[in-house]
Amino acid sequence: MRDELACKEIILQKTHDLMPDVVRDLKSLIRFPSVAFPGYPKEPVLAMANATVSLLREYGLPDAHLIEMPGGYPVVYGEIPAPPGEPTVLMYAHYDVQPAQKEDGWKTDPCEPLEKGGRLYGRGSADDKSGIMIIAASIRLYGGKPPVGIKVVIEGEEETTSHLEQFTAAHPDLFSCDVFIIADNGNLSVGEPALTTSLRGEVSCIIDIRTLDHAVHSGMFGGAAPDALIALIKILATLHDIRGDVAVKGLRSAASENGGYPVENYRAGAGVLDGVDLIGIGPLGDRLWFKPSITVIGIDAPSLQKSANILIPRAAAKISMRIAPDADAEHELQVLMDHLYAVAPWNVHIDVKEVGHSTGFTCLTGGPGYRAARKALETVFGNPALEKGTGGSIPLVNVLHELVPHAEFILWGAEDAADSCVHGTNESVEIGDLERIIASQGLFLTLLENLH
Repeated sequence: MRDELACKEIILQKTHDLMPDVVRDLKSLIRFPSVAFPGYPKEPVLAMANATVSLLREYGLPDAHLIEMPGGYPVVYGEIPAPPGEPTVLMYAHYDVQPAQKEDGWKTDPCEPLEKGGRLYGRGSADDKSGIMIIAASIRLYGGKPPVGIKVVIEGEEETTSHLEQFTAAHPDLFSCDVFIIADNGNLSVGEPALTTSLRGEVSCIIDIRTLDHAVHSGMFGGAAPDALIALIKILATLHDIRGDVAVKGLRSAASENGGYPVENYRAGAGVLDGVDLIGIGPLGDRLWFKPSITVIGIDAPSLQKSANILIPRAAAKISMRIAPDADAEHELQVLMDHLYAVAPWNVHIDVKEVGHSTGFTCLTGGPGYRAARKALETVFGNPALEKGTGGSIPLVNVLHELVPHAEFILWGAEDAADSCVHGTNESVEIGDLERIIASQGLFLTLLENLH
């Protein structure tokens, strides 16, 4: 016990002393607009990849290097062999980010980091360049000589179509380990540690409605000829009931005792306007983590600027549905598509095509890795660690689980649900929580060694 307490104090002090470098270097990473979506310039993404390699080498991973991904952006990889008889931890993050422009509603340039009120603002500050710094700093805490083996995988296509999943199957030796740490998550609120134990899956499709072979005058033909946009609206309106719950029959819902989520924190984090009701019924955590949710993420129809007094002959929408962590993605997608066909009015011509599907994930929580992670969080934060789900999806996790079925998964990070605004405007990370999660990951490595 005395050794653990001494180790804790040493790690906390080392982490505190390291934070000026961490903040400085995170600011440098934020300045790279590393958007890997098609149509965006490649140069900043490649520059970010090279900067990540340089950073990891500086922080104690001399083996850091790029692995080319055919058809995509390179993966940053590095390895420190395990001491004899000790386990190996694979640490994962990603260096690509969501698109961001100041005119989207940012208060400052999204690629110019701003430190204010104990938070660091900028695109990628939380998702997931903070993950890169968590990995780098936890290695540096041990002077590049951690008590367990380390593998680092930092990809550049997590936010878009990833080539890493196919690569893992072709190079299984690079991913063999005892514990995966996915540093792409976080807490519900600042100072309250959490371990993510489930991820919802995601399926998506495009629905295309045609009613006329050309646009016609709405005054001369309106009232009998069907409008494609009205037909599409009627279809989309069937996806939810009056309470806002998903109304597609046959979808799987899960439930958990870990459905707690402070409603006010959620409203603030989501930016729900005063007086606007939340949708759905049941515990908030269940609605966000364990039940399906449906979003219309895009519509093809005339814009207001191009509107005219016509009946619209064609309209289309892209639908994204989050599914329960243990649901079969192919089955859930088929249920959704069957529903869309079944509710189409007026015998309109309808075509529904799959865009993609990925299954959710549930972590095992009984192994030495999980016990060490929980203890590390509670020791550093000084608060009990919450178990929570995440509504987002990380398809790579399932691929890694199939590849290394005996390995445990630890999902955590420096994001906080209330204020980090991941994928949104004015994204930020709380510097104090970043420090605490770095110390937790550092302490975890020693605890894992002792438990093994």
